[in-house]
Amino acid sequence: MSVLKTAFFGSDLIALPLLNWLYDDAKESVQLTAVFTQPDRPVGRGQKLRANEIKQWAEARNLTVYQPERIDEAAQKSYAELATDLSLVMAYGHILKQDFIDTPRLGTLNLHTSVLPKYRGASPIQTAIAMGERETGVSLMRIVRALDAGPVADCEKVTIGRLDTALDVDTKLAEVCVPLVSRNLSRLASGDLVFTEQNHDDATFCRRLIKGDGVLDFTVPAVALAARINGLFPWPATVLPINGQLIKAGLATAKAGEGAAGAVLSSDQEGLLIGTGDGVLRLHKLQRPGAKMLPVGDFLRGFPIEVGTLVGSAKMPPLVSNAPFCR
Repeated sequence: MSVLKTAFFGSDLIALPLLNWLYDDAKESVQLTAVFTQPDRPVGRGQKLRANEIKQWAEARNLTVYQPERIDEAAQKSYAELATDLSLVMAYGHILKQDFIDTPRLGTLNLHTSVLPKYRGASPIQTAIAMGERETGVSLMRIVRALDAGPVADCEKVTIGRLDTALDVDTKLAEVCVPLVSRNLSRLASGDLVFTEQNHDDATFCRRLIKGDGVLDFTVPAVALAARINGLFPWPATVLPINGQLIKAGLATAKAGEGAAGAVLSSDQEGLLIGTGDGVLRLHKLQRPGAKMLPVGDFLRGFPIEVGTLVGSAKMPPLVSNAPFCR
């Protein structure tokens, strides 16, 4: 296989294992010609501009970096001049126009972090966990203008453990991008890679998460609450109004039992137990504002919570739809 001139589009550190493989281990088949990523953004209290991890990675290797604020004619001109064979996209943050999609000789492929057609959209990792899935994956697909609706060539799956948060699953998915791409590159180059249309009737959609998603409704089953807590950690994270403070939850499981919805049933080294509409929610890690996330036993030494305390409850916004969410 001849060397494929490849451009990469991405803005999130989930892509770093794949980028490292492309740069260090796939030199005989891949030449990274450029990296497109989001512009530097203000962060922290000082709101200083900071480059994301993908730009930092690329500049450390003297790769050409493009950071268009918009995918406009100027960006398209720079891109066309690269004369790429292939473009790979993962968590980029911009919707590509058709001329961008059509520019590379072998096309533009996306690595989407769900088992398509489930969870098309902006938060597939968090949503899969929050919905109680026990498996997810990365789908290698052709990009089309419709949201994550392109035909799929291959998918690498991972398990979602009972104690996995979005951070844990993110790490698993980052690692499996390497075998997924490596086993398909030569077939793509030779024209033997087969893409299969998704069953669009089975499609579900997720959306960009906001802080307002981090509320809990204790009238729903404990299993659903634990899944939501783990899926939304570390961001936006779920919070519990307790004794006038918003306490962030970091890890949860569910167990059999009964108790008034939202009432603290037990508060000790084994966890904070709260009654729900069905079963008992066990919180394993908690965090006060401005403090560190701690195991419950350590947390309670500085913030005791009495049995019988009522935890604030609110209706939880839906995370999944059978149609794309309005932007």
